[in-house]
Amino acid sequence: MAISNLERYKKDLKSLIDGGNQLHMAMQKECFPTEFAAQVKAALPKTEVESLLKALPDFTQVYQRWYSEAKVLVKQLLPDRLEDFVAHYETPRNRKEVTYATYRILDYLQGLTITRGNQKEKIVGPDAAIPQFRQQLAIVKAIESRFESSLFDIRQLVQADLFDSDLDAAEELAKKKFTRAAGAMAGVVLERHLAQVCSNHGLKLTKKSPTIADLNDALKQANVIDVPDWRFTQHLADLRNLCDHNKATDPTSDQVNELIAGVRKVSKTLF
Repeated sequence: MAISNLERYKKDLKSLIDGGNQLHMAMQKECFPTEFAAQVKAALPKTEVESLLKALPDFTQVYQRWYSEAKVLVKQLLPDRLEDFVAHYETPRNRKEVTYATYRILDYLQGLTITRGNQKEKIVGPDAAIPQFRQQLAIVKAIESRFESSLFDIRQLVQADLFDSDLDAAEELAKKKFTRAAGAMAGVVLERHLAQVCSNHGLKLTKKSPTIADLNDALKQANVIDVPDWRFTQHLADLRNLCDHNKATDPTSDQVNELIAGVRKVSKTLF
């Protein structure tokens, strides 16, 4: 089972790296068109130059999607570098002035250029974001070594496949109107996943058998999740309790399907 997830991660990573290399060249072309064209012409056969230049994406149109996908992968496979990865995109909170050192990718996307004087002398401009993106791409590329390292833990990849199978089974039960059983199965997946997330972050729980609410509270108190995510998971816990404990009212198909979809989302986005 681990192979399917492992191969999927490798495929996604290769796609992100290839896309990142294209974006890196696109930035250089946009900031230094003459110099970049000269470098390409010197490095490639004449027949390939035009096709490469035409194939490069528009950075401002493509980057946000790349960033969103890369951020999820970094969060899951290289979490200790996530803060650095985000910092190259977001403007520093305490920034007092825009300099080459404080210019970020978000500034690039907004086309920010700082000038001074009547002659509009350029102080800093979009080219200052190239090193920031280069660092982001380097962080993504660093994930490759994890797949080759003997320290790479495939336990969670195996678990992810098991959770997928359990949720698929819950969906089948729901289709056949076994709503309580479907909801209960989805609830077990949610509880196990939250327990794993707590373990990932080194959280120690006082209860021997913590509930979904206990796990959810622990994650919020440790700032692993924010209030909206905590409320979302609490809502899922309420739906699970309706399936498991409330014998007076049967859960509806919509409620069970909402629970299954919610658990699937949490299992794919919270690590």
